[in-house]
Amino acid sequence: MNTDLLKRLCEMPGVPGHEHRVRDLITHEITTLFDHVETDAMGSLLCRRDAAKEGAPKIMLLCHMDEIGFLVSHIDKKGYIYLLPVGGFDPRNLFSRRVLVCTDEGDFKGVMNPGGKPIHISNPEERKKVPDVGEFFVDLGLGAAVHDIVKVGDFVVMDEPFVEMGDKFVSKALDNRIACWLGIEAIRHLGDAGRGAEIHVAFTSQEEVGLRGARTASYRIKPDIGLGIDVTLSCDTPGVPDKDATTQQGEGFGLHVRDGSFIADKALVAEIEALAIKKKIPYQRTMLASGGQDGAAAQQAAAGARAVGITVGTRYIHTVTEMIAKDDLQAALDILVAYLGSFKN
Repeated sequence: MNTDLLKRLCEMPGVPGHEHRVRDLITHEITTLFDHVETDAMGSLLCRRDAAKEGAPKIMLLCHMDEIGFLVSHIDKKGYIYLLPVGGFDPRNLFSRRVLVCTDEGDFKGVMNPGGKPIHISNPEERKKVPDVGEFFVDLGLGAAVHDIVKVGDFVVMDEPFVEMGDKFVSKALDNRIACWLGIEAIRHLGDAGRGAEIHVAFTSQEEVGLRGARTASYRIKPDIGLGIDVTLSCDTPGVPDKDATTQQGEGFGLHVRDGSFIADKALVAEIEALAIKKKIPYQRTMLASGGQDGAAAQQAAAGARAVGITVGTRYIHTVTEMIAKDDLQAALDILVAYLGSFKN
């Protein structure tokens, strides 16, 4: 397993609208894998692998590059930086975090905390309050000099390393650098097989703020089949009822059949399920009551497409401790290679 690539992808900063560093990393990685590569007006990286004959079906993998983060919205006179979120945050996970402020002048390490009194001078009622996201600020330790290096619109990400823990990977931005890794590695492992289909891998922008890059990319490509590659919940942890777990880690990739943005094509679900059984690739059907993913954009673009999600169950989503099982990631790779390879040259 190409762990080094996953580590580099996860640790690379890139929030919605600022995916350029991730895109550059991917571009460097895929130099020999595709027949055509271009960047569209939304900043998505569109990669095509030609079919052996004309009229072949178009298969599109949608893999979003952005991670949740913040944009600088205000810098006060003392140099404290205020932020607007790009993506969904639970404020309970933001206390006392190390962050990276990414600017045209370079990247600067900072700390994030909410305004208010520390424990030594606060009363019990004050300590019960969970601040809103907008009450958090970043301190670079540079005072008013911050005005010379940071400007409104610069972006901020959590500053945490990628680590291996037993049979798990833990990192920020596994949502959705997992998909970027799968989009690259699936084509690498496919080799010369699968030329019976025209395969598009779209590394999309701005998914975390509404599937934006996936929408424009899907209208451009007009796929016959869309595979939304993403994480999904794995709430197989204390305090969550079994019925809400969504996935169990270690039981295979997620065959995603429904969420708040789309309902997967029934025949396509059955086809991939049968292939997983035939190839003895572990899987589990998954469903979410809300939320969305890029497969919905492919399904609804232009005249529409058949679509399904291929997902990896992830604990502690939208935190710096996102966790996946290595075997589940391998299963997701195996089913993608098997499915794409089923389109014979």
